Amino acid sequence: MRGGRGSGYFLTGSPGVGKSTIFKAIVEELSRLGCIVGGIAAPEVREQGRRIGFKLIDLRTGEEAWLARAGHPSPARVGRYGVLVEEAERLGAGALRRAVREAHVIGIDEIGPMELLAPGLREAIKEALLSGKPVVGVVHRRLRQRDPEIYRLVAQVGPVVEVTLENRDKLLASTPEVASSVAARAGCCEGGQGSDTC
Repeated sequence: MRGGRGSGYFLTGSPGVGKSTIFKAIVEELSRLGCIVGGIAAPEVREQGRRIGFKLIDLRTGEEAWLARAGHPSPARVGRYGVLVEEAERLGAGALRRAVREAHVIGIDEIGPMELLAPGLREAIKEALLSGKPVVGVVHRRLRQRDPEIYRLVAQVGPVVEVTLENRDKLLASTPEVASSVAARAGCCEGGQGSDTC
């Protein structure tokens, strides 16, 4: 494989519109095609219906760590959430650097303000985007304004598709085609690069 420019695929849009659902479907289809996908996801955590924070999950190992918690006394803050910088860097940066070394495709859900407040994690995201491997990810809807350098790298790796209430079902239905295209560029699909199964 060699990924490089245009070999990735990114989703953006309003909170709760379905970006992570589509991302997960693409990752699952890539795995079904025989690709190794490494990287991170950052799901919200709720208690009794109330959001209390966000975790980081290593896509390869399932290991979890806190990314941010409501009320956590950290100088790195997004709204009421304090970012656990050391935890985020340990798990998140570790997972991404391992993906750069070992995976066919790198997954990042998401590239947003909390992740970028952990300097080591931001650097690992940058390394992933510069790695030449295909990256599938979710980007914060204001990433261009918040971190122009990272957004520029994202735009070089692949298209940034906005998910809306109107198009999310169509985008979800198209995940096999998206995964097949990414897998072909990665050269990891069943039958190898250029195979009809990609």
